[in-house]
Amino acid sequence: MRGRADLNTVAVVTDSIACLTPEQRQTHNIGVVPLMVNFGGKSYRDGVDVSATQAYEFFLQKPDDFTTSTPGPLDFVNAFRDAIKRGAESILCITVSSRLSSTHTVGLMAKQYAVAEMPKVRVEVMDSWTASAAEGFIALAAARAAESGARLDEVVKAAAGVKDRVALYVLLDTVRHVYRSGRVPRIASQAGSVLNIRPLFNISGKVHLMGVARSRERGLDSILDRIKEKVGNKPVHAAVMHAYAPDAAIALKERVAKEFRCTELWLTEFSPLMGYACGTGTLAVAFYSGD
Repeated sequence: MRGRADLNTVAVVTDSIACLTPEQRQTHNIGVVPLMVNFGGKSYRDGVDVSATQAYEFFLQKPDDFTTSTPGPLDFVNAFRDAIKRGAESILCITVSSRLSSTHTVGLMAKQYAVAEMPKVRVEVMDSWTASAAEGFIALAAARAAESGARLDEVVKAAAGVKDRVALYVLLDTVRHVYRSGRVPRIASQAGSVLNIRPLFNISGKVHLMGVARSRERGLDSILDRIKEKVGNKPVHAAVMHAYAPDAAIALKERVAKEFRCTELWLTEFSPLMGYACGTGTLAVAFYSGD
């Protein structure tokens, strides 16, 4: 039986860093291009050949042997082809922030190839300027607009509206691995680990440090206080993420449900493509206010 989303003339494609759940991908017909997890001399497609949990288990075995890489243009082109086969006439591709990954550049290259191959198809590539479930919220807004029958320009507008409002706050459980981001010297991350510092940061284009906490509890208190300052009493869309810390994430989700008027609230795993630098135990909340 064909669902409503199967009839969309606009297809939405994103990358696996968006942290969408399998149910969300299927319900809204969102194409997802996996990034790569490399471990033990083998490469795995994120969310296809390896789950986030399995990837974190690789990471815990031998962190220095765990790396990540971007997909190639052909991976995006194949996702575009699949969308056209399902009846789409145009495509909006939403990528992780160009300040964090070269994935956006790869998406633009794929657009050139796709347009040359399928000249009647319109393809737009949007830099989400964020990551994780914040990127996922932008993709969901686009897909929901497409489901309502919106044309490409209207779908882009819906995605841009959420892009302008969505925020992502992240609490690390350790700074031991942040040197892998290339932004913090290894000696500094080791020193921070000894001092038991837990950084809080947000992502707006790139990573911005918001502060540090001495415990997970204080760090989460700070995140929720900052969300309250931003949304007030408005209804909120929220997603809770974790890196190999499901019990803590469930507890955080329950707290978010209790303290905010949630129009939408879901739980997902923090992408191992980011977790390789953040480390296990990371918790995060993506959110935006409004209808």
